[in-house]
Amino acid sequence: MKRLLLLLSLALGALPALAQKLDTPSFVIQIISNCAEGSVTCDNVNYVGTSKKTGKSVRLRGKTVHSLCADGVTPCRFQGYEFKSGNTHYFVSEDGRLEVTLNNKSLVSEKGQWE
Repeated sequence: MKRLLLLLSLALGALPALAQKLDTPSFVIQIISNCAEGSVTCDNVNYVGTSKKTGKSVRLRGKTVHSLCADGVTPCRFQGYEFKSGNTHYFVSEDGRLEVTLNNKSLVSEKGQWE
């Protein structure tokens, strides 16, 4: 299926989207990077989170998050993905942790598995 999507996107002249799926106890989250493969940073990442309890989904746009190298400018280690919706902040870490906060108050903190 991924190969078919890649071939279709190349045929249409689009950059292939790189998708990952995170399964937590309460949510299934799709992370879709819309930047060229091999890009160190990306400011065009989509989040689609679906509640396992209600089936409702939220769609957000965000970016990758990196720690900085010793020079304080160059992005080094990948930390995860950041998304915002008003005062609600979503962070999905590279090790599979979902953190959702509203005005700095924790709403969700779950560890999941990347598939």
